[in-house]
Amino acid sequence: MAQKVYLSNYELEDAIKMYFNKLTNLRKEKEMVNTWDANGRVTSEAIYSLMSSPFYNSSAMDGIAVKSSATIGATDRNQIVLEEGKEYIVVDTGDPIPKEFDSVIMIEDLIRVDDNKVKIYKSAVPWQHIRALGEDIVENQLIIPSNHKIRPVDLGAMIAGGVNKVEVYKRPRVGIIPTGTEIVEPGTELKVGDIIEFNTRTFSAQVENWGGKPNRYNIVDDVYEDIKKSVKTAAEENDVVLINAGSSAGREDYTAKVIEELGEVVLHGVAIKPGKPVILGIVDNKPVIGIPGYPVSAYFIMELIVKKLIESYQGIESKALKEVKATLSRRVMSSLKHLEFVRMKLGYVGNKLIATPLTRGAGATMSLVRADGILEIPQSSEGIEAGEEIKVKLLKEEEDIKNTIVCIGSHDPIIDIISDFIHMRNKEYYLSSAHVGSMGGIMALKKEETHIAPIHLLDMESGEYNTSYVKKYLPDKNIYLIKGVKRLQGLIVKKGNPLNIKGFKDIADGNKKFVNRQRGSGTRLLLDYNLKKLGINPNEILGYEREEFTHLSVAAAVAAGDVDCGLGVYSAAEMMDLDFIPLCKEEYDVAVPEEYLEMDIIKEFIKVIKSEEFSKELDRLGGYEYSSIGEIVKI
Repeated sequence: MAQKVYLSNYELEDAIKMYFNKLTNLRKEKEMVNTWDANGRVTSEAIYSLMSSPFYNSSAMDGIAVKSSATIGATDRNQIVLEEGKEYIVVDTGDPIPKEFDSVIMIEDLIRVDDNKVKIYKSAVPWQHIRALGEDIVENQLIIPSNHKIRPVDLGAMIAGGVNKVEVYKRPRVGIIPTGTEIVEPGTELKVGDIIEFNTRTFSAQVENWGGKPNRYNIVDDVYEDIKKSVKTAAEENDVVLINAGSSAGREDYTAKVIEELGEVVLHGVAIKPGKPVILGIVDNKPVIGIPGYPVSAYFIMELIVKKLIESYQGIESKALKEVKATLSRRVMSSLKHLEFVRMKLGYVGNKLIATPLTRGAGATMSLVRADGILEIPQSSEGIEAGEEIKVKLLKEEEDIKNTIVCIGSHDPIIDIISDFIHMRNKEYYLSSAHVGSMGGIMALKKEETHIAPIHLLDMESGEYNTSYVKKYLPDKNIYLIKGVKRLQGLIVKKGNPLNIKGFKDIADGNKKFVNRQRGSGTRLLLDYNLKKLGINPNEILGYEREEFTHLSVAAAVAAGDVDCGLGVYSAAEMMDLDFIPLCKEEYDVAVPEEYLEMDIIKEFIKVIKSEEFSKELDRLGGYEYSSIGEIVKI
């Protein structure tokens, strides 16, 4: 069946007005449980992911998977011809990427030569348009803390992370149809290529929150007649029909055609991001909406359009989200094509509300779980500069944000544990962390954008940790170190260490694939220090330029078989059931300005890390020494 491009690019308010004017029959007629039944319940314990999501490398676009090396030199004037089966395979969004390929070229960037050959006119870079294992959620990652009222986005994140059980007016019927040959129900024994279906579980919870009665149907494969039959049945049995996935322009995106055959497509495509490829249609005088498959896109369509629709059946209208002014910590770019919704992390540092943008990918479920607010960038704007005042719509109570420790700096798995312990001991307190590396934490302190900064910075001259960097970059500030842990750093390798890796020299032979940490992280500095000491050129290491932002992400890449090793902490290797080659112990401390030491919430932070319960957690994780933990040292 021929593919269709988006039919329209209406502004959001115009699209809603046009659609509602077409709808003339809107009636105004109210323990241990399965995760998907737990909406509105309160957690009695912290919920950690049981698996990574995605759990395999997958295509982020419809197109072809290629070896990036085979595309080098491609230009408009020097187009390269590739042959299917030999130099590329066809992939759709979500398809697994075979290990022999390392890049995806979008279908829009291809010139078809014949049935099995295409031309390309620009080179592909490694890992282009590929979602890496654990890109969204990493196994053993904290999803939500104790004493937390579960929201719809939490359900999606928990199910995506393999967590299927947790401890803990007439409503319009809303038929919800999940579609996709590749999706499977939660709890299914998985094989490569499967995607756990969690979007429509999220939809069902949202519908219940808004007073609707969800009626979720079985998964329908990407077969045109099957989808048509399911939509026809749902329109007969419900007041509203939601079809998940198939709203884009891929080979198997049939939703628009089905709605058009059974009724009317009012519009296909709205000028928002994420969420552009929404389909607003009518079948049997009932609203039928095609919702994008990407979780974040789907969320915004539900909130912006479906919520209004369900509330209109009940004669209610929810209040607008509270809006606050904040200072943007990092530059945010945008196009001129869409009204863009950016998830934001918020925290009061001094008297200033700091807003930090979270991951913007349409598939980044955890960005919704972690978000405190939404920044709307107008369609006419190219972006917003760091330091500018912005308006953020709150997704959390402002009082909760005021009682939050802002923690920006180096990553370690213990930060998630500290976050949970703080909230468990005092339900009013929270910890909000952003993993930007040790130097990122130092710069956040310099710009007064964080309360605390976890750091582990090795002075290559003296061999001393942390103090010299604080003195160098923060000479005019009174900074203290809250002593943390001495943690074991080393090479994370596959179980059994099949390549017999023993040290840095073994990864510099050009045959072993390595994954690095991001520039500015303490672990990256530690690697560079050791390479320099051993006289090893970083260019000799295959994968030196591939970066991950957390220790768990490094371990996940090794566990997936994408790389042979990476540098990280022992606890991350242990969590992923991998082997570990110890190399050194480093000091992981927390830098804090003097003026914040007397804050009650910082005092609670210190009490937590000095507690016996926390010590037991460190022992359980392994690889930590903590004889000086909680001591305060003036720099």
